[in-house]
Amino acid sequence: MSNKILEVSPSATQQQIRDAYKKQALKSHPDRVPSDSPERPARTKTFQKINDAYYTLSDPSRRREYDSARSYHGFPNTSAGDSDPEEEEIPRQHAPSGGGFPWSAFGFGAKNAKEEEKFTDEQFGSVFEEMLRDEGLAEGQEAKPTGKFWSLVGGLSGGAMGFIVANFPGALAGAVAGNRLGAVRDARGKSVYSVFQELPQGDKAKLLSELAAKVFAHAIS
Repeated sequence: MSNKILEVSPSATQQQIRDAYKKQALKSHPDRVPSDSPERPARTKTFQKINDAYYTLSDPSRRREYDSARSYHGFPNTSAGDSDPEEEEIPRQHAPSGGGFPWSAFGFGAKNAKEEEKFTDEQFGSVFEEMLRDEGLAEGQEAKPTGKFWSLVGGLSGGAMGFIVANFPGALAGAVAGNRLGAVRDARGKSVYSVFQELPQGDKAKLLSELAAKVFAHAIS
């Protein structure tokens, strides 16, 4: 199931798995639609599955155990796209009776809703910051915003502009998209993902779309 969710073959390299996660996470992120959109619940469920799949496949040890467990339960080792992921979903762990494979080791059924949300948020946040570093929108181990990041955020909408100015009392309008404002935010210890989480909903969607366009121009519309 995990291979099909990320649309990678069973023989995919770790880099291919990471790249596939970036693509699927950006495409399916719940914040790409309004908070009251009827699509939101389905997107959230898909996003959680994508994160569970990446958690499983991104670590060589977990991946080996997952492959062994699939073979034990008789799932075919097919290539991505050969069947419907929903038809091959590995059974989630319930109260064990007489042993059985610990599916919770892969994130399946291991978390309540709040823990699930925290898990997916932290995992995506780490990769989100990596993507922004690759695009020159963040720098350093702590992924601090660059002037290029603030230029992008400042151009999203009036709402984002208002958010930025509200967080920097006395900041001049001319500094909103410049390095000076970025330096102020850096001094407060905010990473680019922390800033993203505080943006108005509509601007989160625009920023995700902008990032998707930059990273996967030929793969995501």
